[in-house]
Amino acid sequence: MSEAPVAPRPVSADHVHPVDLDLLVTPPRARTGWRVLPARVLAMCAVELQKLRHDRTELYTRAVQPALWLLIFGETFTRIRAIPTGGIPYLDYLAPGIIAQSAMFIAIFYGIMIIWERDAGILTKLLVTPTPRAALITGKAFAAGVKALVQAVVVVLIAAALGVAMTWNPLRLLGVVVAVVLGSVFFSCLSMTIAGIVLTRDRLMGIGQAITMPLFFGSNALYPVSVMPGWLQAVSKVNPLSYQVDALRGLLLGTPSHLLLDFAVLPLAAAAGIASASSLLGRLAR
Repeated sequence: MSEAPVAPRPVSADHVHPVDLDLLVTPPRARTGWRVLPARVLAMCAVELQKLRHDRTELYTRAVQPALWLLIFGETFTRIRAIPTGGIPYLDYLAPGIIAQSAMFIAIFYGIMIIWERDAGILTKLLVTPTPRAALITGKAFAAGVKALVQAVVVVLIAAALGVAMTWNPLRLLGVVVAVVLGSVFFSCLSMTIAGIVLTRDRLMGIGQAITMPLFFGSNALYPVSVMPGWLQAVSKVNPLSYQVDALRGLLLGTPSHLLLDFAVLPLAAAAGIASASSLLGRLAR
């Protein structure tokens, strides 16, 4: 014969621990101090990358151009042997430059997205939150860096399939990741700075198209600085893309480079870009 169920014994309020009640009426303590900025940056970066998760078309279409540069331009000039490359095949010399170029092309039009967010009312909502403007810009900039890393992996795989002799040393590859991200942060912030000045997508598109090729051809991505005319060498010395390419070439190929200088310039350029874009962010929301 089964036993009758026993009714639960009522719990007196006196037996409830005071801490349990406090959890019900007291909100969790917000992050304060140095933990605020990293948390907000990671949150903004995650929001940006969610867009990539829902639509990967951009990655596929942007992989076409670097593939053409390597397959057509690289293979052709390897046969011509007209550009001094320090004894390495021209295709090997070109591959790091195309990695930097593809990363720049992704980042340089990032300002269009922030103008679209302004037009959709999203930017105004973000600016009224407690998130610092520098965190908004930094999160978007590092999201551009992650997108550029995906593009860099595609270029590396294509280059490896074409026989480019690259290192697979984990520490050197980590340096490549840092160089790609820092370069992308600078160029995305440059784009968002221009967006804060021109305020319209059409103007930004025109300026972006006007500066991308001079930045590319005014760097050491396609040829050594030593073969440039004097005035172009001066342009190359103030072009962050040159330092990014030099770092990538030294890390991936082991060619002579100035890694200490490269990794001093790239963080400074990224920090200057973040400061510039942050100062103009409020102008976009007016």
